[in-house]
Amino acid sequence: MRDHTAGNLLTDHPALYEARFPDPDRLAGHWAENRLHHHGAGPRVLDMGCGTGRDAAHLHRAGRTVTGADLSEAMLGHARVHHRGPVYLRADLHGFDLGRAAFDAVVCLDSSLLYCHTNDQLDGFLASCRHALAPGGLLVAEMRNGAHLLGRQDLLDGPRADAFTWRGVTYRSATRLSVDREAQLLRRVRVWTTDDGTPPVEQHSAWRLLFPQELRHFLAAHGFEVLELHDGPGPRTEPRWRDGDPVGRTADGDRLHLVARLRITP
Repeated sequence: MRDHTAGNLLTDHPALYEARFPDPDRLAGHWAENRLHHHGAGPRVLDMGCGTGRDAAHLHRAGRTVTGADLSEAMLGHARVHHRGPVYLRADLHGFDLGRAAFDAVVCLDSSLLYCHTNDQLDGFLASCRHALAPGGLLVAEMRNGAHLLGRQDLLDGPRADAFTWRGVTYRSATRLSVDREAQLLRRVRVWTTDDGTPPVEQHSAWRLLFPQELRHFLAAHGFEVLELHDGPGPRTEPRWRDGDPVGRTADGDRLHLVARLRITP
């Protein structure tokens, strides 16, 4: 998750983020590269919401010319040192203008798109993608599926406890999720404690509950044609992909995998 909420323990400390969410196989980056290759995308890629830069660097190693963009200076600084290759820029996914750059694809992984909490913010993101993409360019994204929460009260029961140890310190979290129906958001409150005497830290964040048909509507309004839209576990969880292709829908449907092409207008 690339949570841009101010004062976030993990995103303010990118090395701690990577320790909490290890990704040695670069699963999301591998999936994104497979879809780019499958649909014949050119080499110029913008990774919007790049976080620590792991997926951007993976795409770079696959031979692409990558620009990674994020709002967090801490994440960008970490990426420039530890995941070299891409160019890293500060940009807000709610609306960005990278000048004359024309990309063959915009990649937006790990639910980054869902930090567009309002319709205006989502419109701003898609309009910015349209401006940044060359004609026929791709938008490749994976995110939580809002429809997954329909009837799943068990996901909202909690809190859920978790823990990990890094550099001799154990970090424990208690996480509670709730649905803000009016705002159409999944809200999260997470309390961190450690065994080194640091005072507890309470953090608040949220994701847009975006539904598949709603997503299709927004994409069409901004000139995109949906090439793929699948529900199923994400590339960082249970594998449901064979040679990069979906092997069927799941009853869970906790993720949306999207590939859309910007229409070429005469």
